[in-house]
Amino acid sequence: MARLPIIVAPDPFLKQVAKPVDGVDDTIRTLMDDMLETMYDANGIGLAAPQVGISQRVIVLDVAPKDEKPEPIKMANPEIIEASDDVAAYEEGCLSLPEQYAPVVRPKVVTIAYLDENDTAQEIKVDGLFGTCIQHEIDHLDGILFVDHISSLKRSMILRRLRKSKRLEADA
Repeated sequence: MARLPIIVAPDPFLKQVAKPVDGVDDTIRTLMDDMLETMYDANGIGLAAPQVGISQRVIVLDVAPKDEKPEPIKMANPEIIEASDDVAAYEEGCLSLPEQYAPVVRPKVVTIAYLDENDTAQEIKVDGLFGTCIQHEIDHLDGILFVDHISSLKRSMILRRLRKSKRLEADA
């Protein structure tokens, strides 16, 4: 397995819509494994392929508490097929927007259709942190960041901080 570099916003690649995969083969399974390793190394709970510079509709997640056994989920071509009218707000962060957080309102319950790591069609109904995380990662596949769901003022402040941080790193 290999750790992959995580793209940090603002970056135009993060705003692109990812391409569907034709099926889950050994190449996609290796990508999923590399993404999981990258996510765990960065102390994240979800990661989408566009965040590591790959325009494919692949996400990995693990919302198990740190002191419990990992429960990784690997998804290709995930799609929200049903969403509740009830909504919930969660404080979201993102590996592509390091140390930036904001409350985001999303559907409380969603049903997701996807291909698992064995190229088998699956469907799950999720809520809570798991549901929020899946919606967040699917947004990445559509070129949407969590800051696109908040006020333009808060979004501008977060992106300005990230641009400044990138400049400081480049100058170091």
